[in-house]
Amino acid sequence: MFNSYKKLEKWQKSLIRLSILVTVVFVALGWYTKVQLDTLSANVAALSSNLAILESKFSSTTATLVNSINQNNNSLNNALNQQIQSSAVIAQQLGNYQQQVSTVSSTVSTLQKLSNTDQQLLQKYSKVFFLNEYYAPAKLAAIPGAYEYSETKQLTLQADVWTHLQKLIDDAKSAGVTMYVQSAYRSFNEQSALKSDYKVIYGSGTANSFAADQGYSEHQLGTTVDMIAPGQGGNLDGFDTTKAYTWLLANAYRYGFTLSYPKDNKFYVYEPWHWRFVGIKLATDLRNQGKNFYDLDQRTIDTYLVNFFDIQ
Repeated sequence: MFNSYKKLEKWQKSLIRLSILVTVVFVALGWYTKVQLDTLSANVAALSSNLAILESKFSSTTATLVNSINQNNNSLNNALNQQIQSSAVIAQQLGNYQQQVSTVSSTVSTLQKLSNTDQQLLQKYSKVFFLNEYYAPAKLAAIPGAYEYSETKQLTLQADVWTHLQKLIDDAKSAGVTMYVQSAYRSFNEQSALKSDYKVIYGSGTANSFAADQGYSEHQLGTTVDMIAPGQGGNLDGFDTTKAYTWLLANAYRYGFTLSYPKDNKFYVYEPWHWRFVGIKLATDLRNQGKNFYDLDQRTIDTYLVNFFDIQ
């Protein structure tokens, strides 16, 4: 019995020691856990602080970077705009330069044309300016016999003018209208002789009303013709009653010809047969404006000289 009591007592002591040990272990484990948790909490707090610092730095850096990018974009845009403006200015300057070059080239071309064009061709000669006795067209072309009214005398005309007149006569014929050249270029001496004959036949007063003195006749220019139609018996009078005259009134300007002495002109009697080449542009403007060649100021007429032989 006693031995059993001893064993129980011994076992109780062992249990107590075990309990104490377990308690110590739990206490130690609790303390260790607490220490670890405190450390972990401290680390988490440190990490949170560091993260906040990093976020702040990142935010600041990002803002700085965005600001820098925006500034660079603004600088690039400004530079690009300046470049565009500079390019526009350069383009405008280049355009102005090209226009100036074009203007100069056009002026040079005009001057070259004028230098090769007889300055006398658009002068107003009848009782206004004198054409001296030494003047003659630079180049005369013989008018073929098929275009002349009379075969007894060879007629000539300024070569470039003949090109226009030939087309006029041919086109009229195609339209069923026949006409011929009765008179064309006359020299100073030929005009003098003709005027003398008229004075003998008609008297000075009458002759002066329809025939120019030598040096004042448009015929001396080689740009003027007297036209005649079949059925007139070789006389110029009555030409304004023919189909040829009607056709010329409607179409002569297309070929550069105008009627020098229409009704009520200030220089000579009405001459419906007397047609002068003044260039297509001037002839067209005269017709459109309802004016006659001798109605214009000489300075206005001179502006047409450069286009004298142009074909429109």
